Amino acid sequence: MNERDSVVDLEETRDRVVLATLPHVAFEGWSDRALRAGLADAGLAPEQGALVFSGGALEMIEHWSRYGDGRMLEAMRGVDVEAMRIRERIAAAVRFRIEVNVPYREAVRRTISFLALPPNTPLAITSTWGTVDAIWYACGDTSTDLSFYSKRATLAAVYGATVLYWLDDSSEEFGDTWAFLQRRIDDVMRIPKLRGRVEGALSAIFRPLPSLPRRACGS
Repeated sequence: MNERDSVVDLEETRDRVVLATLPHVAFEGWSDRALRAGLADAGLAPEQGALVFSGGALEMIEHWSRYGDGRMLEAMRGVDVEAMRIRERIAAAVRFRIEVNVPYREAVRRTISFLALPPNTPLAITSTWGTVDAIWYACGDTSTDLSFYSKRATLAAVYGATVLYWLDDSSEEFGDTWAFLQRRIDDVMRIPKLRGRVEGALSAIFRPLPSLPRRACGS
């Protein structure tokens, strides 16, 4: 097996372990018990856990986020983005990203609570940034100026609010969530001054910085 095949095999194993662990997270949270159960369901011995995810739960959550971003990008490649308005692209990408986790909705809820703990908030920030960056990339955004940051900050608010709404949505096929998402996007599009306010607030922080590197997404 060459080096590339080894990397692919490791990524596939990491995907399998994370997805096997999520049903247990729904009941146990990101506990050692859930992680051990996930390893067992993925066909790995407990001692192999440190080889696959040396960083434990936080590394698994980070991988799960990249996995979801990758699935969203795959879904977006299946639609005619060029024929869509920007608001339609954003709505489609956010919906695809949320739909990846439909089988794991309770695990998402437990993860949000876990990431709200002070030691874990840096991962919450970087994971959200990686997701909204992937969404803008899927929508064809090529900005490199200050709007690079303001677009992502604005979308992070829309995406976060939509995920929270989705967690408590009992409507058929989450129709209320997609309507909520559309309203949030419409609100942003209707308020042209919002972007200016966001850019103004961020300029002092980000103007000296180059565009952040795009986080690699799982394929």
